[in-house]
Amino acid sequence: MSRGLQAALITLAGGALCLLLQGTLPWLFAFPTAWTVPATNWVGTGLEAALGAIKPAMRAFAWAIAYPMDWVNWALNATPWPLLIAAITALGWHLGGFQLAALAAIGFGFVVLSGYWHESMNTLALVAVSVPLAMVLGAAIGLLAHELPRLRNPLLGLLDAMQTIPTFAYLTPLLLLFGFGPVVGLVASAIYAAPPMARNTLLGLERVETDVKEAGVMSGASRVQQLTQVEIPAAASQIMVGVNQCLMAALSMVIIAAVIGGFDDIGWEVLLTMRKAQFGQAFLAGLVIVLFAVVIDRLSAALALERKRYDPRISLAILGAGALGALLTGTSTPGGVFGPTAQAVDTWLGDFTAANGAALDTLKNNAMFYGLLPLRIGLDEAVLPFTWGFQWTPAMSLWLFAGAVALGITTAALGAPIAGALIVIAAGMLETGIANLPWPFVLIGTGALAWVAAGPRLAILCTVLLGTILLSGLWERALLSLYLAGAAVTACAVVGGALGLLAAISPMAWRILRPLCDMLQTIPLFVFLIPVLMFFQIGEFSAFLAICAYAVVPMIRYTRFGITDTPPELLEAATASGATTWQTLKDVRLPYAAPAILLGLNQTILYAFAMLVIAALVGTTGLGQSIYLALGQADVGLGVSAGAAMAILAFIADRLVQGFAEDRRKALGL
Repeated sequence: MSRGLQAALITLAGGALCLLLQGTLPWLFAFPTAWTVPATNWVGTGLEAALGAIKPAMRAFAWAIAYPMDWVNWALNATPWPLLIAAITALGWHLGGFQLAALAAIGFGFVVLSGYWHESMNTLALVAVSVPLAMVLGAAIGLLAHELPRLRNPLLGLLDAMQTIPTFAYLTPLLLLFGFGPVVGLVASAIYAAPPMARNTLLGLERVETDVKEAGVMSGASRVQQLTQVEIPAAASQIMVGVNQCLMAALSMVIIAAVIGGFDDIGWEVLLTMRKAQFGQAFLAGLVIVLFAVVIDRLSAALALERKRYDPRISLAILGAGALGALLTGTSTPGGVFGPTAQAVDTWLGDFTAANGAALDTLKNNAMFYGLLPLRIGLDEAVLPFTWGFQWTPAMSLWLFAGAVALGITTAALGAPIAGALIVIAAGMLETGIANLPWPFVLIGTGALAWVAAGPRLAILCTVLLGTILLSGLWERALLSLYLAGAAVTACAVVGGALGLLAAISPMAWRILRPLCDMLQTIPLFVFLIPVLMFFQIGEFSAFLAICAYAVVPMIRYTRFGITDTPPELLEAATASGATTWQTLKDVRLPYAAPAILLGLNQTILYAFAMLVIAALVGTTGLGQSIYLALGQADVGLGVSAGAAMAILAFIADRLVQGFAEDRRKALGL
């Protein structure tokens, strides 16, 4: 009996036992409160004591860091807009020629005309100060991990934690240390943006050719000289990729930090207009953020590539034209040009929702009643007369289980026993609902899955980590988060996988999808909330759509990459054996692409958990809502505990998918 079949049968037996004992042992489904520990209070008390000890030093740091931020802020706002746009355009020309220069001019020109110039400069000031901090911190971590191998694994674990802990969870302890204001956003942005810099620094140093290193040693260079004059210059291209990712992460985080900063920046404008239901103005401010992100992304990406640099005389001419424009306009900005457009969007939206409100409500209600709600609370509770037209009964549950068992036995008899067991398990989960699953079943199932993916060590680790959530009293909220993230990831896997497959077999489809994917990956998380709120208002369905929109891109990209990356010799062998195009795709391309597709699924899961907390702004339940409420109440214990619980869920999902991907790579001999 294979390990997978053993794990499936153990999980199936555990679930069946819980269902049989539900009437006599109700604590199998609802973990008794008396058995939990006040972990939230303990964490809050401990952190408040620890943070209180360093608060004076942190307040002094905040006072010191406020000066360069104020100076940069003053410089950006005092610089006439024609001169600043000319400087960005000249840089775009130097790095990428006409196309990049035009993108920079159009992007920042739109910012001026939108009326959000000063708010955008305030945001840019935060980024300009936080990015150097993140670069120094990230580069130091990367260098330390490279130079001290014993610290490598702990530091990589630290980076994993920094990237999986939800963004709002950063803000809660920082709020206690620094209080309200832009400094919180600056520090949070530096912490959030440091891991990409650290990983790319470490990756770049590891990829330096051995011959290059030996040449430095043979020349008599000291270790410091070897690093600064040989290895770091050789790794410069990869490190610059880290700078690009650092910039984008910092921009995304300063927008999020507007929730508590109250600073007059573009993120605060988006939040304020959304709260007032001024969706036209919110969309305009969101579009400013998108253009901001696209321009910064393209400029920093071009800086990371060793491409041709264009004629500097044209850059100087552009700067000269900007200086002339600055003399003519001074510091005044022609803002508000798109105000009537924003008002027209609001008017159109009102008319559209009035005319199509019933259809939108029908779409939302059908998705909730026939899709999300059964997944959340199970058919047993979701099927009601006013939703489905009839009441679910115990007899229906018996028929569901009987049908699932019959189908499972048939599937097993056809040579797929693991799939047969999984059919029965899925039927039980659908009848019960993810939020109502018995906790022993979840622990057993996760441990069994981890055992199949990577062996007993991961199984023990995953079970222990889930046990900490159970004992902390956050179990119900964790299951709610798991339900919504799981539903979104499933939708992304189906839709993204299908689109990735289409892009792999149709170059025309990829030409259409590629710019769309590029745009979705540069949009800060905050902005995804605007369109779903415009049409579906606050609610769980809006959160689901926002998560899907943000998390679907990796699935598209990795699916396409995996299928198109099939070695030519395998394709030639399939053609020589007489395989049709469909057979080649099914039996050669897709099996070979499995590791890449699993990596895309891994990234989709992490993206979904990242967006889950942001989606708390539009009406989710679970850990994301707890983190958001803790932020508003400055409850450090709840914020950190809920953030850690969500990080644990993301960590477990990440390790499970990585384990299966590694197993598949070994099977393919990669």
